[in-house]
Amino acid sequence: MDIGGTFTDVVTYDDNTGVFAASKASTTPGNLSQGVLAGLDSVVDQPSDIGFLVHGTTQGLNAFLERRGVPVLLLATAGVEDSYHIARGPRTRLYDLHYRKAEPLVQRRDVLGIAGRIAADGSELVALDEDAVRAAGHRARSHGYGAVAVAFLFSYKNPAHELRAREILLEELGEDFTVSLSHQAAKEWREYERTSSAVVEAYTGPIVRRYLSELEGKLVERKLAVPLHVMQSSGGILTAESARARPLQTLLSGPVGGAIACAELSRQTSRPNLIGIDMGGTSFDVSLIVDGEPDVSAEAHLEGLPMLMSVVNIHTVGAGGGSVAWSEAGGLRVGPRSAGARPGPACYGRGGTEATVTDANLVLGRIDPNGFAGGQMTLDTGLATKAVSDLAEQFSLSTLAMADGICDVANSKMAQAIRTITVSRGIEPRDSALVAFGGAGPMHAVFLAQELGIAETIVPRFPGAFSAWGMLQTQIRQDYTEPYFFLDEDLDVDDMAAALTRTEQLGLEALLHESVEQDRRSASHAVDIRYAAQEYTLTVPLLGALEPTEPGFVKTIGERFAELHQARYGHANLGAPIEFVMLRTTAFGDLGKPAPQLWPSATGTEFPHEIRPVTFGGRTRDSIVVRRDDLLVGHTLTGPAVVTEDTATTVVPPGCTVTVDGIGSLIIKSQESK
Repeated sequence: MDIGGTFTDVVTYDDNTGVFAASKASTTPGNLSQGVLAGLDSVVDQPSDIGFLVHGTTQGLNAFLERRGVPVLLLATAGVEDSYHIARGPRTRLYDLHYRKAEPLVQRRDVLGIAGRIAADGSELVALDEDAVRAAGHRARSHGYGAVAVAFLFSYKNPAHELRAREILLEELGEDFTVSLSHQAAKEWREYERTSSAVVEAYTGPIVRRYLSELEGKLVERKLAVPLHVMQSSGGILTAESARARPLQTLLSGPVGGAIACAELSRQTSRPNLIGIDMGGTSFDVSLIVDGEPDVSAEAHLEGLPMLMSVVNIHTVGAGGGSVAWSEAGGLRVGPRSAGARPGPACYGRGGTEATVTDANLVLGRIDPNGFAGGQMTLDTGLATKAVSDLAEQFSLSTLAMADGICDVANSKMAQAIRTITVSRGIEPRDSALVAFGGAGPMHAVFLAQELGIAETIVPRFPGAFSAWGMLQTQIRQDYTEPYFFLDEDLDVDDMAAALTRTEQLGLEALLHESVEQDRRSASHAVDIRYAAQEYTLTVPLLGALEPTEPGFVKTIGERFAELHQARYGHANLGAPIEFVMLRTTAFGDLGKPAPQLWPSATGTEFPHEIRPVTFGGRTRDSIVVRRDDLLVGHTLTGPAVVTEDTATTVVPPGCTVTVDGIGSLIIKSQESK
């Protein structure tokens, strides 16, 4: 189950028949669980029949973006209370005249300095002032704070002061009160980033916990007999019980489902490099699959605020089907403001009057007004035409030209988002295939491919619910970090191997708590490395916990680091001194995956279709309109065409050819890519 800005998507897999099915329900912003349960009811008669359930929630992300989290009291080491507000200089935007410092989630008046000091080596220099911590608990209760974040210096080396502070706070505030500790939110060495991670977790944690508890309770009432699993930002899943303990890990749980789905599609189709684009009602998300794996980072930034956690890299811009088109200084703008689910685009008939991308596509004839969202909604073409026409008058354009212009501006914005995550990092988009999903993604994907010179666009089955499908393809995941500072010449390989073995054992034991059988548990390792005297690192994978003890390890890992540095920055200095900074261990619990559902083959070249006028480039053309289920393996068509289905609509411009592969994906080849 995946919550989007406009619709909540649900995908089911029947173990007995091997068949997938998808459905949608309107997202209910005031109470997201209502939309989730409505979507579940549309595909499952008896929740007691469910054998596995996974959910991607946007509750924490929405609370963060809309700044409606709980008031947070931050406890910091006395003498460095200002580190959170000093933050870090914008080294990538030093000469940007429009730069504005990120707005912190905690005001300076809500930061308390607590006496006590841990040294850089983990030894105690000054004992914790327990009376000050207790006084902070009194203040949190009397001033109505919803959570407390604790971020003391060097707690990643010795967490004793943070752990004791939590004991005192819970004595004063009750066991159910949210206290986020920085060494648990992010056991890493950057002071500001670690503090920011703890603050974000404290700010959104109570909302996420309340939501998950409420949803679990309603599912239990409906006789659900299996635990609810929650998608993590890293692309793995956890039980809701574990997610409540570490709510920060669920912050981006909704969007990453699409990236995991792309990774599975990469394996099924033997295409190692993919660009995934997810266009929904409010946003446009871009993710990368490189050599068959999602692009995962150890740090995320949202609205300028950093968080140290494993996260699938996703670049998001405000461009979706609900993005509002408007005039500014004589120019046309599209987004980031969205009409959302309520009132939604003008064509929804819910009171919206401004033209949106969905209205423009409807005016151009690219959407079936009677089959939108699987027939759950009937769109009003008249209202869409009026909204687009009213905007067209401001530019002295025809209604069709205005609709075309809205789509062109939206496409340009989305193409730039793809360049941001590819070209700016030295990745050539033309070396990848484009995977289009989300309710509106297949409608715009081929135009984006042509703009970027990408020859092949893939539209998977259930594109409007592809992220939910991806959640069925993932596995349990637990991430662990261990700061480990050594120059290569000082490295004790036996000590490194022992440290990796300890964290691996922790991870495998944690999977037992997630009810993963022993033969389905595994672990992988990596180490953050930098050149000596550098500030930032690259994460270099290891072959196993004991690889450091193999002969020539330092030379081998140095070569591996140099290769990554060359690929990322265009240069390397093989043989220069390197420094090890962080050990990373990831424990995986294999839950198995549904087998790919093979698509039937055609017995001939003909397929049911109709001809309908659709506008492309200002010219209205007779176009093929066909149901997705009527296109079988072996069928071929040439655009202009529109392929309709319950969860999305695929638009095929003139000159493009469409074929169907063995698992039912549409493969669109473009001859006009630049």
